[in-house]
Amino acid sequence: MMNGQNRADVKVGATVKIVLKADQRTGKLTEGIVARLLTKSSYHPHGIKVLLEDGQVGRVQEIVEWKMQSLS
Repeated sequence: MMNGQNRADVKVGATVKIVLKADQRTGKLTEGIVARLLTKSSYHPHGIKVLLEDGQVGRVQEIVEWKMQSLS
């Protein structure tokens, strides 16, 4: 299982678990699908910041699964 600290591991369309800014104290995870990568650096110790398809923003704690998008 990947932890989401490396930008190369986080892909648009991947299902991930993130921690929202409001949940940083509790560590509560929110699952969603990556719409956009917001962190520009290749590595971040607290997780790559992403925008989920539902509009929520947080740092990736766990990559659940990534699907290969077909180019049809």
